[in-house]
Amino acid sequence: MSGPSLKKQDSHSSIHEAALNEAKELRQLFRKCIESDDVEKALQVAAVVIEHWESRTLQHAAAEEEGLYKDMVKENPQLERVVHELTRDHDLMRRIVSNMKERLHAEDVDNRMLSLLDSLIIIDEIHNEDEMNRLLTNSK
Repeated sequence: MSGPSLKKQDSHSSIHEAALNEAKELRQLFRKCIESDDVEKALQVAAVVIEHWESRTLQHAAAEEEGLYKDMVKENPQLERVVHELTRDHDLMRRIVSNMKERLHAEDVDNRMLSLLDSLIIIDEIHNEDEMNRLLTNSK
């Protein structure tokens, strides 16, 4: 069973928007570290970036999968494909974050990690839009 705020489009959208805005700010900070060739600070920021994605977006994703998505499919079985696609987005984000963690442990922070961050943000933006427009369209 999911919490009531997950089923309400406005409050759910606010959760997504806040996490995504924070992710974008962290991405900019990481980019500045890379551009200034400050590897030590880039390593620190990369650790914060990964923690952010794990504790905010991926934790939220797990809550959606365990509650909201199951509830929505139970209420409307036609949403099963949409839920499958949204879950795939979560899986892609988890894989990218895992790749970033491997790079962090190897102290391999460079433009490739910046590209991975950009990918996360793009996937999350598309995911959030699909969730609002295809899953929660009738929830207020």
